[in-house]
Amino acid sequence: MIVAYFWKIKPSTIPFALVAMAMDRFVLRSSSNVGFFKSLGTGKGETFTPSDANVLRWGLIAQVNDVEAFDNSFVIRQWRKNSLNEFRAVIEPISSHGKWSKQEPFSPTVKNWDGQVIAITRARIVWLQNFRFWRAVPPVTASLKAAPGLITAIGIGEAPIGLQGTFSIWESPAALRSFAYGAQAHAQAIAATVIYKWYSEELFARFAVRDLRGSLND
Repeated sequence: MIVAYFWKIKPSTIPFALVAMAMDRFVLRSSSNVGFFKSLGTGKGETFTPSDANVLRWGLIAQVNDVEAFDNSFVIRQWRKNSLNEFRAVIEPISSHGKWSKQEPFSPTVKNWDGQVIAITRARIVWLQNFRFWRAVPPVTASLKAAPGLITAIGIGEAPIGLQGTFSIWESPAALRSFAYGAQAHAQAIAATVIYKWYSEELFARFAVRDLRGSLND
């Protein structure tokens, strides 16, 4: 199962968050309950430039064997202790295309799903293409925010520049498909990706929502 957490932290605990982003990996790698994982910063997802960054919201996505055991693990308890609120999504892969850090982490296990879905996109941007990529983002963002069936969306990233993505929640697979293939700005961005090859690595994955706790909008 895949579990995604996002925490809104107290301003006074920003130093904790910065240390945890660096150190959590060592604890998670040593856990027999955890497979693939990524610690994440977040942003507004409007321009995908450093100005988007939200230093008060941080995240973690992990493949785990036991969700409840992970929910009570040291790493999660420490984030919870230093946070004002917590969002958790328990999700299961419907489809996944591409790679994340040279891995294919999400093996599809769900078919014929018609409930809420979460989409995770992630890309490693070729350095010389950053400025062209940033210019292409605002129309897509405006289109996303106006998309029928979108519940909420945020930007995610492993670094302020060059490793960007989105985490979005949708009412149904049909709503997500309609945006992905029907929105003009998104279609133009996909076409530009083919022309300019601005990603050295990319991933697009859809997940069935098994459980949601908390809110990303707080």
